[in-house]
Amino acid sequence: MAAWLEVSIPAHGDPEAICDQLTGMGLEGFVIEDERDFKQFLENNTQYWDFVDDGLEKSMSGASRVKLWLADDDQGRAVVAELYKKGFNPESKPVSDEDWENNWKNYYQPVEAGEKLVIVPQWQDYDGDRTPVKLDPGLLFGTGDHPTTKMCLAAVEKYAGPGKRVLDVGCGSGILGIAAAVLGAGPVVAADVDEKAPDIVRDNARLNGVEEAFTVHVGDVIASGKLREKLGTGYDLVLANIVADVIIPLAPHVPGFLGKDGVFVCSGIIEGREGDVAAALRDAGLEIIDENHMEEWYCFTCKVR
Repeated sequence: MAAWLEVSIPAHGDPEAICDQLTGMGLEGFVIEDERDFKQFLENNTQYWDFVDDGLEKSMSGASRVKLWLADDDQGRAVVAELYKKGFNPESKPVSDEDWENNWKNYYQPVEAGEKLVIVPQWQDYDGDRTPVKLDPGLLFGTGDHPTTKMCLAAVEKYAGPGKRVLDVGCGSGILGIAAAVLGAGPVVAADVDEKAPDIVRDNARLNGVEEAFTVHVGDVIASGKLREKLGTGYDLVLANIVADVIIPLAPHVPGFLGKDGVFVCSGIIEGREGDVAAALRDAGLEIIDENHMEEWYCFTCKVR
């Protein structure tokens, strides 16, 4: 098993300048971690989340460093010694291929949702009484463990079934639509702004033997009238596990997607924003017929009023 040294170099000035110096030493493969860049990224993309993990924020607090990885051998240790000589003051720790490639899998265990479903990582077997949905959680967010996803899956279990047409807006890993298909629903149409989504959703659908049920589109459902036209109408179940600031402008388009007696399920609504979302749903002509609350998150189920 290969072993490596993870080397972290504090950047008291411009981290790019450190990278240039390291390149001059014949080194490559750098990662810059900088709190300023992190905060700027968050500020420029606030429409995509209402909550950022505390552990991630703490790990980036005050950070300005360059990381690189060297073989944990005499040559690698000689490079670390040379970095000291040049005044970089590096910190190093040993890591292994197993640390990178496999240990993260230990954090993913089967997750029960609703009364019948269980989300199972693709590398694990399941022989329980629930209906398994296989997923590769290393692809895109949407592993089934988050409260918003659990609430949506419970709603999918309630409203999906044979012959039900389903639309998943902001599909991510495809977990919600795949769960619906596993329960017999289809066709399932999905859309996401991420260009990787079609391949990822199809891979996860293939794990569950439901790939034939899926059509996946890339684009912004709110901004693109052409995409909305492609998605069509007449859906029995429309799903949106995203965030409040996306659900609110999406709401006026939802009645156009729904068929007679169709249901819209939306989640990803953090505590404090539920009133804003509820008002937008009502303004769009939707009636909230069910409301769930788990930890600091809300999930609404609606029909056309």
